[in-house]
Amino acid sequence: TDNLPSQLNSVFYTASGSEATEGAMKLAKRYTNRSQIISFKNSYHGSTQGALSVMGSEYWQQAFRPLLPDILQLRYNNFEDLENITERTACVIAETIQAEAGILKPSCWIIALREQCTKTGTLLVLDEIQCGFGRNGTLWAFEQFGVVPDILLLGKALGGGMPLGAFVSDKKIMDSFTHNPVLGHINTFGGHPVSCAAGLAGLNVLITEKLIDTVFEKEKLFRSLLVHKRILAINSAGLMMAVKFDSFETNKKIIDALIVKGVFTDWFLFCAEAFRICPPLNISVMEIKMACEIILEVLDNVY
Repeated sequence: TDNLPSQLNSVFYTASGSEATEGAMKLAKRYTNRSQIISFKNSYHGSTQGALSVMGSEYWQQAFRPLLPDILQLRYNNFEDLENITERTACVIAETIQAEAGILKPSCWIIALREQCTKTGTLLVLDEIQCGFGRNGTLWAFEQFGVVPDILLLGKALGGGMPLGAFVSDKKIMDSFTHNPVLGHINTFGGHPVSCAAGLAGLNVLITEKLIDTVFEKEKLFRSLLVHKRILAINSAGLMMAVKFDSFETNKKIIDALIVKGVFTDWFLFCAEAFRICPPLNISVMEIKMACEIILEVLDNVY
């Protein structure tokens, strides 16, 4: 927690990001003694049953109903919908930057979201399982928007390649798990020593080698090189990028051709017409130029 705001001083380790989501929802219900959980359309927080309940798409949920009750989904970046956050809402769970929606960044809406949660006594849960650890140009994406969550979700890069997730909160909130009942949340492999050692080593490399310092420069290079008549738009937040085309069918042909040529990518769950650029933060300038050359070549030749 040395690299987090003082309000985020207590960590509960899990074995995955999905488990972190589950723990955060339980913690919010226990601390507030409320039942309603709010999430956003086109959001992704994991595939376990509780996390699936707050996923922002009926397509992925319909085969597994009934799911958790008292879930309400709002529109991301929509000010009017914030009025639905009330004194009966336990928590609002949001991706700081919506990843599977095609890399959508929040407007000043996220400040209004924070204010509405504070006003109603609702816990704000920010999911940085994908966008945390420097991916967007700062160690935590929420630093760029002037807000601090009540609960932070971490995973993926947290383990340095090993299975590790976490939810982080203030100790006074986390202590809700210590009574009525005791052991209010437990798991078998959370905080596994090997995973924690790998995660600490990864964090040390990230910081000591100043990999985050080059993220915005590399984002700018990608955007300057990826200019082509077939590209309709590029959404980006640091080294998380969505390259959009006219349809999923076009995108799928391009993805298949790129994989054959050694550029690995895929589409987004809620933005199937775009492919993903999400390289390691230590990607070199030469590698960026090489990848972009291959992408442009494919765009010229795949129909």
